[in-house]
Amino acid sequence: MAIVYGSSAAAAQAVAGEAEALGARTLVLQCDVADDAAVRRTLAAIGEVFGRLDALVNNAGTTATWKVRDLESLDMAEWDRTFAVNVRGTFQVARAAVPLLRKGVEPAIVNTASIVGLRPGPQPLPYAASKAAVVNLTKTLAWNLGPEIRVNAVAPGWMEGEWMERMLGDKYEDLMGKRAKLTSLRRCVTADDVAEVMVNLLTANRFVTGEVVVIDGGFTAST
Repeated sequence: MAIVYGSSAAAAQAVAGEAEALGARTLVLQCDVADDAAVRRTLAAIGEVFGRLDALVNNAGTTATWKVRDLESLDMAEWDRTFAVNVRGTFQVARAAVPLLRKGVEPAIVNTASIVGLRPGPQPLPYAASKAAVVNLTKTLAWNLGPEIRVNAVAPGWMEGEWMERMLGDKYEDLMGKRAKLTSLRRCVTADDVAEVMVNLLTANRFVTGEVVVIDGGFTAST
């Protein structure tokens, strides 16, 4: 199991520790997915250790800051960085992984999109646009890499934890509570919810490719 992180070294090591406790062999590497040369070095290192890939999860992501409805507040450097990580990075990792995936057993890719890539809202505009691009990229990669490699995506709603805490600041508890009340299942998404769907897409859904699975407890369908 290869765990690749951008800046969260401690979290990556913690995940590796949990995996090793379950008997997995792990490799922890740092990589900026926006840097194609770094991506290729990382995948080469993974290949040297494991020889193949059965599954790839593209989960690297970033966002930009802005004032809602104020287009002039957007910093174009942040726009470019958001697309470099969320879109180009997703493609670059998938591309570099293809040779190893083709050596794998029933190989599959799961990309991380978002419900904001499927419907408008107050989220930072470059983030929403980048996730819409990930949706289309997923479908296009599925067409290009089939039949050997399946490619799907997950589109989570508002997820409990550090990401939304940073996005919402001191309004986190209030706004997450309000979102939960608007959701059919009366709560927000958790990391475990997303992981469960990812694992199913990677290991169980052998005839599913080019799909984007919304994980939002029914929010999108009912609002």
